Amino acid sequence: MSDNGHDTPIVRMENIVKRFGTITALDGVDFTVNQQEVVGLLGDNGAGKSTLIKVLTGVYTPTSGQIFFEGKAVEIPSPREARALGIETCYQDLALVNLMSISRNFFLGRELTRKFGPIPWLDVRSMDGTARTALADVGIEIRSSAERVGKLSGGERQSIAIGRALHFGAKLLILDEPTSALSVGETRKVLSYITNARESGLSVIFITHNVHHVYQVADAYTIIRHGKEVGTYMKGDLTEDDIADLITGERES
Repeated sequence: MSDNGHDTPIVRMENIVKRFGTITALDGVDFTVNQQEVVGLLGDNGAGKSTLIKVLTGVYTPTSGQIFFEGKAVEIPSPREARALGIETCYQDLALVNLMSISRNFFLGRELTRKFGPIPWLDVRSMDGTARTALADVGIEIRSSAERVGKLSGGERQSIAIGRALHFGAKLLILDEPTSALSVGETRKVLSYITNARESGLSVIFITHNVHHVYQVADAYTIIRHGKEVGTYMKGDLTEDDIADLITGERES
């Protein structure tokens, strides 16, 4: 449990089953994220991590099971509904537009405008200033908010996605393999952004198969193997080697 005094989890998924025809992708999975907590969702490729998150974010409808958000039973029929609840997902491709500036990507779909007569124009100056300030608030320094996203490194791209979620009032941030293919230095930065996001009030789901990275920032770990929950463990309960063994099945829960 997070130690900030909030007793109601931000999200609780109970007995989630997802079948695709005769294939059972998720078999009675329970998954909880508490307020202002970073939870590592761990498992090998094909373990069911992505399917569970797609159920949570409205991409898939569960075959059975129940989702609670901030203590209330909810149905999440689409990603739009998930975002309306305050769930933001940063996938590996990040859904950023390379030819657009940092600020345009920051406000993508939420652009600021001002009117000259009856015609609305993009308020580029306001978007540039707001993006720069919002990113700085979570410890992210950028050279220029007018710089094209295509010129940024992988870690810098992750930082924009994290900062954007914070600025627009996300309550739960889902990061899909955020440190994949990053250098040691860039990984360190992204891990610091995750810590800053938690300290700013967000709950975070960190999806990965890299035990070393998630071990540095997670408060708890849920491990999935072959569509079933192996267990949930608090920070300090297990060593990195213990977690790796549970992921591969070399150790039983």
